[in-house]
Amino acid sequence: MRFSHLGDSGLMVSVLAYGNWLTHGAQIDEAAAIACVHEALDSGITTFDTADVYAGTRAETVLGKALSGVRRESIVLCSKVYWPTGPGPNDRGLSAKHIIESCNASLKRLGTDYLDLYQAHRYDYETPLEEVMQAFDQLVSAGKVLYLGVSEWKAGEIEAANAIAREMGLHRLVSNQPQYSMLWRVIEEQVVPLCRKEGMGQIVWSPLAQGVLTGKYRPGEPPPVGSRATDPDGKNFISRYLDTGTLEAVGQLVQVATDAGMTMAQMALAWVISRPGISAAIVGATKPEQIAENVKAADMTLDEELIARIDDVLAGHIVRDPALTQSPPTRP
Repeated sequence: MRFSHLGDSGLMVSVLAYGNWLTHGAQIDEAAAIACVHEALDSGITTFDTADVYAGTRAETVLGKALSGVRRESIVLCSKVYWPTGPGPNDRGLSAKHIIESCNASLKRLGTDYLDLYQAHRYDYETPLEEVMQAFDQLVSAGKVLYLGVSEWKAGEIEAANAIAREMGLHRLVSNQPQYSMLWRVIEEQVVPLCRKEGMGQIVWSPLAQGVLTGKYRPGEPPPVGSRATDPDGKNFISRYLDTGTLEAVGQLVQVATDAGMTMAQMALAWVISRPGISAAIVGATKPEQIAENVKAADMTLDEELIARIDDVLAGHIVRDPALTQSPPTRP
């Protein structure tokens, strides 16, 4: 496993992080989830990403059980706040009330005294940004959170948040968690340059484009049973990749990966973690063997010829529009 600094902070993260959206508390049972976490640890992964909203808060509870007994200082534990976790009007968003209460609930579910990284899961257009940054700062000052980040914020929103932190003497943002893959590159034009200027690293989600870049989805064929395309939440994101043209282009990448001595997933992951400004890529799994195979990508490199070949194959199917960095109505 390789490690990188999270932006220009002193925090070191494994270049492949383990995430449990859609899996823990939902797609797989607790025993399978724990087995996957233990395989991640055995494979050298030290960074674990979750969120209060995943599986209706159950994902945090399962991850907490899986990490029970692990030396706390040896891992980087990350969670998020924003999406509804209850029926009340204050059980959502980024009000100071919800941020503080949600953090306390996450700590309890995860069985820990602090989070290494706490992230705003989306931008809240109904709460003053000053209130948001002050609430996060309060958690850092209380020792409940060490570093602050956001997920799926636009460049201007990130810039404004760190400007407020500087003006008010608050702890700043050090990370962003956007969607990013060989097919989805909307952060490259605005978000990545701004974050590099601000000293922020990217911990990206969906580096395999919801599994499309593994090559298991084929044009004209129904999606595999139990895949992301059949999951009520996951299919909202994967549908954008399932057109015939995109799937045919991805199918051509199989030979590219074979020629490079990699699996499709390894090539896709190695591509992401080699890009400028990327600190880590989040991988999920339903079986331990998936982690054991994918973690090999941490030690793989892509030369310029291979990168150019990938771009040629995917030409016309890569999403780059920076307008799409607008926070979507659904969640990862």
